[in-house]
Amino acid sequence: MLLPQVEGSVLNVAKFDSILRLVAFSPFKSAQSALENVNAVSEGILHEDLKLLLETNMPTKKKKALLGVSDAKIGAAIQEELGYPCQTGGVVAEIMRGIRLHFHSLVKGLNAQSASKAQLGLGHSYSRAKVKFNVNRVDNMIIQSISLLDQLDKDINTFSMRVREWYGYHFPELIKIVSDNYTYCRMAKYIGNRKELNEEKLEGMEEILMDGGKAQAVLDASRSSMGMDISPIDLINIESFSNRVISLSEYRKELQEYLRSKMNQVAPSLSALIGEVVGARLISHAGSLTNLAKYPASTVQILGAEKALFRALKTRGNTPKYGLIFHSTFIGRAAAKNKGRISRYLANKCTIASRIDCFSEVPTSVFGDKLREQVEERLAFYETGEAPRKNIDVMKEALVEATEVAAEIKKKLAKRERKKTKQEKRKREALAAAALGDETIEEPAPKKAKKAIEVDDETEMEPKKKKRKHQVEEVEIEENGVSEVTETKKKKKKKKHQVEDEMGDDEIEEHGPTEMETVLAEQAQPEKKKKKKKVKQGHSTD
Repeated sequence: MLLPQVEGSVLNVAKFDSILRLVAFSPFKSAQSALENVNAVSEGILHEDLKLLLETNMPTKKKKALLGVSDAKIGAAIQEELGYPCQTGGVVAEIMRGIRLHFHSLVKGLNAQSASKAQLGLGHSYSRAKVKFNVNRVDNMIIQSISLLDQLDKDINTFSMRVREWYGYHFPELIKIVSDNYTYCRMAKYIGNRKELNEEKLEGMEEILMDGGKAQAVLDASRSSMGMDISPIDLINIESFSNRVISLSEYRKELQEYLRSKMNQVAPSLSALIGEVVGARLISHAGSLTNLAKYPASTVQILGAEKALFRALKTRGNTPKYGLIFHSTFIGRAAAKNKGRISRYLANKCTIASRIDCFSEVPTSVFGDKLREQVEERLAFYETGEAPRKNIDVMKEALVEATEVAAEIKKKLAKRERKKTKQEKRKREALAAAALGDETIEEPAPKKAKKAIEVDDETEMEPKKKKRKHQVEEVEIEENGVSEVTETKKKKKKKKHQVEDEMGDDEIEEHGPTEMETVLAEQAQPEKKKKKKKVKQGHSTD
């Protein structure tokens, strides 16, 4: 009933105020709290803050009040938990649009600029939280890798056939001897003009073909070949194109290794159970590892055979027994009558493995190995009738092993983190020291003519210390706050005699001349000695 009136007054603040009154408003305590509330609303969960606001400000008689909610999920959650009748369509959408437009004028103390900044910050935080992922467990790279791997397979096949046709005009017998595309391209590049092929190139061909018999057969075929002659410019083009195919094949091998390592990080159990390539194809077809984990086993079984399924439903024929999991070795090894049963069992185990990989804190391949053993036992049961182990017993064993492996992995990760932290700390300290060294200029160290020397029983007299008698001892007096310098010549003499008594004759002979030179120097300079005796409190003069 109010929809036309609301639509007409949404853009005008005065008209909008006449049909709407602000009853209660609860600001978020912090940006973190706002993000939690927004995430709860987007997932259809009733947050405690919203629940408290509604319980505090809604009328006590719940049936008399009609609550307008913009999101149907959160409306259903409110109605289920609090019992308030909620409306989501019609006039509610227009009222919400008006509230968003004039929110800064409805709340006192809030201007449009502050509201815009708050909304922008919350929007960024919400988007960042939605796209946030763990670098080590990201499955987007797996999806791109397997797509590129499939594309490379097609391209390498097409290009190799082109090389075979192109070089086959010159040397048609090589196609029958060498069947592998990659090896054929290498041979075409190595041989070049078949007329120049001789015994000297036989060793190189053996290295490429890894077979002496085939290399000899190629040499014999080249001498009696029916192929046409080829010009040097054509040969250059064939060799260049062969180079490209060889480089693509080598890159494909590197990409497969990369895919294997990523699958062992992201989905180790699924990789151990069904293989890296088939597991990556399942993740790619599902869209992500989380989507694959949400699928039931019946969906995983026919994943990739959607066309056949809908065609069978349309024509009322037999539905497909397997999709992408047909590429697994288990189905190929099973008998024709057991292929459907083993595919159903394998799909069940794939679902379990994907859920373990998706939701475990530290993913390990222990569960995948145990599930693979179960599938092997089921295959043996279909063939020989030997009863397999119970699922609960196998899972108990796997849980014990997985706990131990996860503990070891956590220790390694913690150790690596500590090492990384230490390295970063050292780098920061080095940078700080470098910055400090640039700012401060080093001053030349003053000459210290007078030092305090303690002579212990274990110390030896060094010949370089000539001015030992001129050194004085500094004693700090806390009461006066000044340092008093006193002469310690008598103490030095006593200590000297003690040292000479303790030292042997050889040591006295060694150090004697040095002491004599010191005494002679003192006698030759009596004036300096007199000056040194003049000592004032807190100062020493040279």
